[in-house]
Amino acid sequence: MKVSTSWLKQYTPVELAPQALADGLTMAGLEVDSVTPRFNYLDTVIVGCIREVSPHPNADRLTVCQVDLGQSRHTIVCGAPNVRPGMHAPVALPGTVFPDGNQLKESTIRGVASQGMLCSAAELELGTDAEGIWDLGETVTPGKKLADALQLEDYLLDIDLTPNRPDCLCMQGVAREIAALQKSSLRLPEVAITEEGREIDTWTSVIVEAPDHCPRYAARVIADITVGPSPAWLQDRLRSVGQRPINNIVDITNFVMLETGQPLHAFDYDMLAENRIVVRLAAEGQRFVTLDDKERILNAQCLMICDGEKAVGIGGVMGGQNTEVRDSTRHILLESACFNPVSIRRTAKKLGLNTDASHRFERGVDPVNTCRALDRAAQLMAELGGGRIISGSIDVHPDPQPAVSIELDIAATNRLLGTRYSASEIQDMLASIEFEATLPAGENSSPTNPRLAVTVPGYRVDVKRPEDIMEEVARLGGYNQIPTTFPLIPATVRRSMERRDLRDRLRNIMTGLGFSEVINYSFIGNQSAALLGLAEDDPRLKSVALLNPLSTDQAVMRTSLVPGLLATTALNISRQNRNLQLFEIGNTFIARNDAPLPRETEWLTAIWTGARTAAGWITKETPCDFYDLKGTAEGLLSALKLEGLRFTRAENGNCPYLRPGHRAQLLSAETLLGYMGELRAQTGGRFNLKQTVYLLELNVDALAEHIPQEIDARPLPKFPSVARDLTIIVDQALEARRLTEELRQLDQALVESVHLFDVFEGDPIPAGRKSISLRITYRSDRETLEDEHVSAIHKSITGRLMEIFKATLPT
Repeated sequence: MKVSTSWLKQYTPVELAPQALADGLTMAGLEVDSVTPRFNYLDTVIVGCIREVSPHPNADRLTVCQVDLGQSRHTIVCGAPNVRPGMHAPVALPGTVFPDGNQLKESTIRGVASQGMLCSAAELELGTDAEGIWDLGETVTPGKKLADALQLEDYLLDIDLTPNRPDCLCMQGVAREIAALQKSSLRLPEVAITEEGREIDTWTSVIVEAPDHCPRYAARVIADITVGPSPAWLQDRLRSVGQRPINNIVDITNFVMLETGQPLHAFDYDMLAENRIVVRLAAEGQRFVTLDDKERILNAQCLMICDGEKAVGIGGVMGGQNTEVRDSTRHILLESACFNPVSIRRTAKKLGLNTDASHRFERGVDPVNTCRALDRAAQLMAELGGGRIISGSIDVHPDPQPAVSIELDIAATNRLLGTRYSASEIQDMLASIEFEATLPAGENSSPTNPRLAVTVPGYRVDVKRPEDIMEEVARLGGYNQIPTTFPLIPATVRRSMERRDLRDRLRNIMTGLGFSEVINYSFIGNQSAALLGLAEDDPRLKSVALLNPLSTDQAVMRTSLVPGLLATTALNISRQNRNLQLFEIGNTFIARNDAPLPRETEWLTAIWTGARTAAGWITKETPCDFYDLKGTAEGLLSALKLEGLRFTRAENGNCPYLRPGHRAQLLSAETLLGYMGELRAQTGGRFNLKQTVYLLELNVDALAEHIPQEIDARPLPKFPSVARDLTIIVDQALEARRLTEELRQLDQALVESVHLFDVFEGDPIPAGRKSISLRITYRSDRETLEDEHVSAIHKSITGRLMEIFKATLPT
């Protein structure tokens, strides 16, 4: 909202300097983004005295003027008919930027250099006369800046209003706040109209068929008006806040809206079929051409202003082309209404049409101000348009609402704000913004704990409860006047949340392993999970839809972190960042039929794609593979001290987006922790991924249950270890982990560790068989082992494994 300090002075004296005023309003809750001198474009416009006027040698209608600017004399080519020697006029120097955005440059006109421009009042937007240069009179001094010579001083305040303060979307609303800030009075213009002619009932009628959408509709008729340019003062008021003057009738409706906050609309009375108004809802799919010459397609929830035959305006948003005010208009039907904010908001959003009127209506206007704003506009139209205000007005208001009354507990107010205001101090504060606050007599009155009965004025549509009144007290008293207090801090140390600690540990470990964390939105597109190729009955397809999504790409809550991470990967690769190690920790949300809230599960998902190591002067670029990510999983879980980790084949139903034969599931005991493997090429293609991607998913909720809370320490071994290799030929389908598990079940005390270091298939190994090589480390914590002792144990273990798995030794 832009406000002009000179306009504000019409309603209250502005005693503060512009910046101090901006600071005061900001501290009162109206944040001022900027303070700009309105006439700063006049810095290069100087008062000049025309000393000589001679004909242009190469043009009949141009003259060459010698203009005295005090310290210098400039040659200026001019085409105005009223130029004469001795005339004082504004001179724009090269570099001047005019209000219309054009910049003046030094130029040569028909062979004569022109060092500036003699200006009219209209060119400087300081008047309406455009017929000749502006005669300033002889009282102004040549060489002075025009703004200083005419004592032009005005500042524009750009106020960033919150949606709950529609009362300040007008000059009077901001002036009221300034009056409260300065402890001065608010002066509203007197509204006095003279009615004549036959009663309005003989001219028109209003029927409201949708009172839920339009609780109040008022109208007047102004006859025999003359449509023409607005006077200079009205044009200046509108231009001061960035409005473009159109004609006196339209300018008055805009002026009164900016003054009072009540949007108005003027209809050409003679263009209304049957000269009457009907307020009703639109038909589904109805088409309507608005004032901006665009056709709008409406639905059954759009409120329409109609005449006896057709629609003439979209209620609270924009009027129609078929009844707009023209130069030929002679009679005006003037509308002032109060519309349902929700209805206007839905209509404006549906049509993508945000106007000054809808901006105010969808936040709420003062229903009490409806008729006063109507009379104010009618008065101005009679004065500036030469019209007659027809006797009487129409006011359809079937269900007037009483003023909101709230009981304010003074003790509770001070306790919540941390202040010590008395009841009388709070009364004075509220009275400064026209809130009526009284101490009720009788049972509700208590000297020790007084309570105020506060009546909220109609313009404050946002104040509904005691806490709203308390907020008013805080800002009127001054936020910076509230004393600073410190909270009581208990001496005991509170334990941090275990889940947050785990999350931090996971982040630290993953970044230590070379991965970078990403954070995606919890919202994804409707089809994002389906791109993973999940089965029809997969719970990850049961998403929770958002009621008001920002876009189709963020329409549902995510059921998996995989789509978001793959989209992030694709975006990075499209920016030529091909070597990626990324991870994300976050919740997934799966809808449940038996509960109103979704089931939330926390997951850690990681991807590795591109090179394992970048090319260097001693290394070649090596692509990553399945075992790089497997090592990441082992490193992560090892750092968490999780024991009993094993990898087994993963079924297709659990992770159909991973390539068969190149995927595994992670288990601890019998608990499934997650999945890992190579992404299917067709799945990657759906996400525009054209290089191999390896994916890891870990269920953090399941992981947390298996992380040991206490860690046992053992002393470093004193005696050396002995390693023996074991190679046997087994069935091709046998998993190597079965051998290591069987070794652990033998419970051989001297076996310290078992390490798989080779798997081989092919000639000379028979078909359907494979060779597995294990390295077994033996160690005693009491003595140094003898080779014969170790060999005997090793032979026994080999024989046991061959017997259990029907294995043979290589030949």
